[in-house]
Amino acid sequence: MGGQSTSTQTVQSQSAPWSAAQPALQTMLGQIGTGLNNTGLTSAESSALDTLKTNAASGNPYAGQIGGYAQSLLGGGGATAQAGNVQDNLASYRNWLTPYANGSMVGNNPALAAQLAQIRSDVGNDVNSQFAAAGRDFSGANQMAYGRGVAAAEAPVIAAQYNQDVANQLAAVNGLYNAGNTTANTLTQMQQSDLANRGQGVTAAQSALDAQNYGANATLAAEAQRRGIPVQALSLLAQIGVPIAQLGTQGNSTTTGTQEKSGVDQFATIAGGISGLINAIKPK
Repeated sequence: MGGQSTSTQTVQSQSAPWSAAQPALQTMLGQIGTGLNNTGLTSAESSALDTLKTNAASGNPYAGQIGGYAQSLLGGGGATAQAGNVQDNLASYRNWLTPYANGSMVGNNPALAAQLAQIRSDVGNDVNSQFAAAGRDFSGANQMAYGRGVAAAEAPVIAAQYNQDVANQLAAVNGLYNAGNTTANTLTQMQQSDLANRGQGVTAAQSALDAQNYGANATLAAEAQRRGIPVQALSLLAQIGVPIAQLGTQGNSTTTGTQEKSGVDQFATIAGGISGLINAIKPK
């Protein structure tokens, strides 16, 4: 006949791999504890944030100018302001050149009339003096010679002036044509500049809005720093302290065991126990 024997054992274990470094760690933890009391704002930080807040409350001093600039650009920036003057210049130019361009000035040169009169006078004096010397002045031959002389002298001058007048006419026509094109191009460039300015005005309008919101945004940024600086300090301390706190382990464990014994083993165990008890109480 057999039996069972059961035994229970409790074991405590602890690991301290950094025990040699514990003095230094204790010092470091002490400094971290001191640092926890210093995570708030320093006087210099608080003063700087107050200055930022005061400046923010004043707003962007250039907000009005930026807004005016944006409005001007959205209105074209005055790019077409001189369009009327450009058109007036073209109109004046046309008035000056139209008589030449339409041909009304061909052969209508006051200076030419005086030149031809001088030619007739010179030719007449020359021819008439010759016929008078011969005693034939005022004769038919005299008149014929005078007429031919005047025609021969005036013909090159008249022809040259005509050619010049025609050249002036063509130049005037070309000038008017080019002036029209130049004016059209100038007005087109003005209009394009106007449109470009309006496009830039859209961008400038956003800058104007940013300038108006400068104070509020700057205040929010300053207050975010006011809250964030302590949090950052705590975060840095936590990065150092938490890993230190996690060093080493400690734990308890319980072990239970059961052993099978035969009847002989059990009897021997009981007999050994009785014998020990008798010896313990036997008088000596």
